[in-house]
Amino acid sequence: MAKKKGDRIQVILECTEHKKSGKPGTSRYVTTKNRKNTTGRMSLKKYNPILRRYTIHKEIK
Repeated sequence: MAKKKGDRIQVILECTEHKKSGKPGTSRYVTTKNRKNTTGRMSLKKYNPILRRYTIHKEIK
């Protein structure tokens, strides 16, 4: 009998505003999402320590 593949996968969230600012470094977070409920790319507001404020972080491949 084949083993069922898990519904939860790990994704990496990267800051969108940090790339535009031109400052060195990156702000990334690792989280999990349910593959069945969230089929599209995820985006969350997370804290960026380099810019010192909350920014939108989008899922990267």
